[in-house]
Amino acid sequence: MRKPISLAALVLAVLLLLGAGWALPSSRMPIITFLCFGLAALGLTVLMRAGQVSFGHAMYAAIGGYATAFTVRAFPGADGVLAIAAGVLASLVCGALIAAFVSRYRGIFFGMLNLGLSMVLFSLAGKLYAWTGGTDGLRFERPTLLGMALERGQFELAMLLLALSLAVAVTWMVQRYFDSSSGQVLVAIRTNETRLEYIGLSARRVLAEGYVLSAGLVGLAGALLALVQSLVTPESGYWIRSGEYVFIAILGGSGHAVGAFLGAAVFELIKLAAAAYFTNAWQILLGATLIVVIFFAPQGIVGWLRRAPRTQRPQEAR
Repeated sequence: MRKPISLAALVLAVLLLLGAGWALPSSRMPIITFLCFGLAALGLTVLMRAGQVSFGHAMYAAIGGYATAFTVRAFPGADGVLAIAAGVLASLVCGALIAAFVSRYRGIFFGMLNLGLSMVLFSLAGKLYAWTGGTDGLRFERPTLLGMALERGQFELAMLLLALSLAVAVTWMVQRYFDSSSGQVLVAIRTNETRLEYIGLSARRVLAEGYVLSAGLVGLAGALLALVQSLVTPESGYWIRSGEYVFIAILGGSGHAVGAFLGAAVFELIKLAAAAYFTNAWQILLGATLIVVIFFAPQGIVGWLRRAPRTQRPQEAR
């Protein structure tokens, strides 16, 4: 099976993002947001490989963001990279605890249980004002990054480089996981879970491992966004944000790890274009895009890219 995107295309995309961030300071925040949404959608893609959809996974973005903010506020000299690591670690720990019981459920029960947990966290974040700043969120001073104290513009450029490096590294590692035996067992949960049990493999354990990985990916996205904005709010864990992550994951497709970023790119481009030309109509455009994808590319953008070479092969043979 051909790869959906060549290595040259990936390198070109990375260079274009770097060039845009360097030449156009106003593009840095949209690019960082796109990368963070791609990382979060990649976490949902891990679960979709097992045939499960979580409608509350944005809670891990909130956990990662708040853990990052708490670290910076509690340890004023802490580096930004350490704060991000704390956010990811908090998400992994919470994901492991929650995975212990949500991994028992499948289908709509799995999705709605995650949604219920996320709404509990969202409510607590809004009520515990002394800890979280309530609905106003939690602000914190911009920390050093790799030991360097940077101005706002330099900090955004450095965060873009960090987010892009992490996105490339994480995408490569997640795709390696998809291609490994553990990743193939994850797919088997979707196709025939009973057969897994018959051959002595625990579907619940495999799903729990995938769930923890997905929680860490979403937590990383939340930590990066919180650090670059110097702010985290309960809205980062709201169910609408979870829906956006699901939308991006479906749009990109679960056939390859790169699909999450393809979906995020389309998502952000539609939002930016709608904000410029169709004010207050970006939801309609997103909905129409999803309908088109479901009808004409049910496996997402990455699935469509994988099919395209095979449809052209008979013509090439002539």
